[in-house]
Amino acid sequence: MAPGGLGNRLPSALLPAWAPAEGRADPGSDDEAVLRAMQAGGGLRLLGLRVVIVLVLLMAAQAYDGSLHALSHWLILGLYGLGTVWFGLRERGGGPRANAYSWAGTLLNAGLAVYVIIEHMLAGGGAGLGADAVSRLPAFLLLLQTGLSMRVAQTLLFCGLVTVCWSAASLFGLFYPELFPSPDTFPTAQMTGLATFVAAGLLVVDGTTRLRAAVARALRMEHERTQLARFVPDTVALDLAGEDGDSGLGIHRRHACLMILDIRGFSRLSREHPPEAMVAALLAVRAAAQAAVSEQGGLVDKYIGDAVLVQFVIGRPDAQARVALACALSIRQRMAALNAARAREGLFTVRVVVALHAGDLLVGVFDDGVRAEYTVLGPAMNALSRIEAQAKAAEIEVAASGDFLDLFGGTLPAGIRAAPVPQAALPGSLTLFAVAAERPPSRPPPPARACRAGPDIPHLPQDAAARSAATPEPGRL
Repeated sequence: MAPGGLGNRLPSALLPAWAPAEGRADPGSDDEAVLRAMQAGGGLRLLGLRVVIVLVLLMAAQAYDGSLHALSHWLILGLYGLGTVWFGLRERGGGPRANAYSWAGTLLNAGLAVYVIIEHMLAGGGAGLGADAVSRLPAFLLLLQTGLSMRVAQTLLFCGLVTVCWSAASLFGLFYPELFPSPDTFPTAQMTGLATFVAAGLLVVDGTTRLRAAVARALRMEHERTQLARFVPDTVALDLAGEDGDSGLGIHRRHACLMILDIRGFSRLSREHPPEAMVAALLAVRAAAQAAVSEQGGLVDKYIGDAVLVQFVIGRPDAQARVALACALSIRQRMAALNAARAREGLFTVRVVVALHAGDLLVGVFDDGVRAEYTVLGPAMNALSRIEAQAKAAEIEVAASGDFLDLFGGTLPAGIRAAPVPQAALPGSLTLFAVAAERPPSRPPPPARACRAGPDIPHLPQDAAARSAATPEPGRL
């Protein structure tokens, strides 16, 4: 049976039609899904970090209290502690307002960092290294806390607010130095601290962005690997999932070598033999093909009636071609052994045709929301169907296209020959070749040697000896 409709050309206008069914978005493209995955199991740790940061700020303020009004300073720190823990609890509780609580917590963090920095400026910024470090401690600790929430936008907001307010206060001190104690050390100390904070902020934002991108890619890969694992071996699933798919749909553009096996005269055989015998023959052919394909690391795409469609998608194109050719020749040998066994049992023999082609294809799981199927699509599929039909018409056992043979770089494996088939009617630049393994040359008969007559070796007449030398031994060509 010729595999009619083995593949259709792929108009780019049809690409949007492959979108996943509604309600089944790719996890790697869902920003909230990425965030949930990164925060899974870390809610209590993040809440505990808030409490630890509050305690550190309280202890630092106790050791280096540079505030103008001690009572207000402690009151603000206390209110911040209560506020950040409350926001953390509400955010951890989830719900539609969890995101709003998260933004509010970020604004609260930025407000505290700015408050402590400006208060220290007014109290004598730059007068002591210990006090300077304590005044900047909230900004850096809260920057780290915001970054660990894995929300890039909120981290940028925190860095932006603190940087703008710190810069404005520093510029204000430059124009009105009388409002700030220690005017000699003030500019250098504040600019150094501000530059350090900006650098740290850029590092945290960059790290958070990279981490989110890595998690998103890992989620996409795992999602696609799980999808592919339903249809293909793990080696193929991991290889395909490890590269970026098109349009977030898990469809990959890559080179592949294709092979199709078809039984000759299947319709005629079906008329001549009972269905049970045909089913047994068909299953035997499929088993032989599957064994050869598995041996070479290929993948049976699908069974189409009496045809078997095989693909080789892993590795470089030349490596794909070598294993595909080895698979085709292995099928030829297995079919010879199968037919020999069937002949001994008095069963009819089965002849097959194998066609090979190569090209760039779309590979992946095509899911329309009702049925999912792993397959390959592209013009090379149509060409394979035409090559198989011409090979069958030309009574070729193993056929290959010129595109397939070009992958060998002009040198076929040892013992393999390919002969062109000029009468093949193929469109465009497609060419057809008959591929076969070369038979080893037959050994010539050994030269006749003169023998001395003895008791056990009688003399042969001259004409009898000549006839004996000219007659080959049994089984020798």
